[in-house]
Amino acid sequence: MKVELFDFDLPEELIAQVPLKNRTDSRLMVLDKKTGEIQHTIFRNCKDFFKEGDCLVLNDTKVLPARLFGVKTDTGAKIEVLLLKQLEGDEWETLVKPAKRVKEGTEIEFGDGILKAVCTGSSDHGGRTFKFQYDGIFYEVLDQLGEMPLPPYIKEQLDDRDRYQTVYAKDPGSAAAPTAGLHFTESLLQEIRDMGVHIAFITLHVGLGTFRPVSVEDVAEHDMHSEFYIMTADTANLLNEVRRNGGRIISVGTTSTRTLETIASLNDGVFSEKTGWTNIFIYPGYEFRAIDGMITNFHLPKSTLIMLVSALAGRNNILHAYNTAVKERYRFFSFGDAMLII
Repeated sequence: MKVELFDFDLPEELIAQVPLKNRTDSRLMVLDKKTGEIQHTIFRNCKDFFKEGDCLVLNDTKVLPARLFGVKTDTGAKIEVLLLKQLEGDEWETLVKPAKRVKEGTEIEFGDGILKAVCTGSSDHGGRTFKFQYDGIFYEVLDQLGEMPLPPYIKEQLDDRDRYQTVYAKDPGSAAAPTAGLHFTESLLQEIRDMGVHIAFITLHVGLGTFRPVSVEDVAEHDMHSEFYIMTADTANLLNEVRRNGGRIISVGTTSTRTLETIASLNDGVFSEKTGWTNIFIYPGYEFRAIDGMITNFHLPKSTLIMLVSALAGRNNILHAYNTAVKERYRFFSFGDAMLII
């Protein structure tokens, strides 16, 4: 299956640069995954498509202020470092710009020496590992010096860093937000609970895979980067109960979807308490074992994310929906509008 099959024309002006004032004011396209029928509404009305006994599954990862700007201690050259994944102790996997200036042994300092890092290794696509040196608590130092790692297609500065966090973000560790969840408010979630719809949480820390383009021609040859996930016993038990009682499991975002499908695939569709790493790659032909529907944003052409939603709803249905979204001037990507596939 060729990557080109997942391409579409996207005018640059439809890439949302800033979030809306009110999270629930985003538009919502509702796509029937069986018929391809499309409805248009506002995100706060998503609850109209849920039923008592259903379960929404949200990713409660918290985005780190993971973009650091420093200088090489020997030359003073400016270096940008994006934290991606904590390895062991104070060692992190990162992306570096410009990578050619950073070799093994290079020392970089941030904030006039408040934080220092020594390069301990390198990988493809500008990847570097660093061991950090600091006084106190690392996350407090990071909160002082770091900036939110907005995707490269967002050119505007973010006035309020909390707008790149979900309202339920709890567990720090992501290099990017699970953006489908950005549309929810606490009050909307409570309205959904009051309908008898369950709310469950999993954790997947978004890492390098989010920033890595598909560089092969054949979809099957693409390698996904591993990301760390957690499912608690309480969440697993709730999901199994929902399934037994005939409720639907609706994931919020591709990260929640990948976590649920990873765990369900380990035990023939049954959920269990689990912590681990996943590099699951979902594209058309995949047989879903965990979810019945999902909420997601509108994704990049030829990305692994549009391949995932195509696996759920069918490539033709998705491309028709995306072309409709362009025609109707929907807002795309992280701060854009949403789609409910059900």
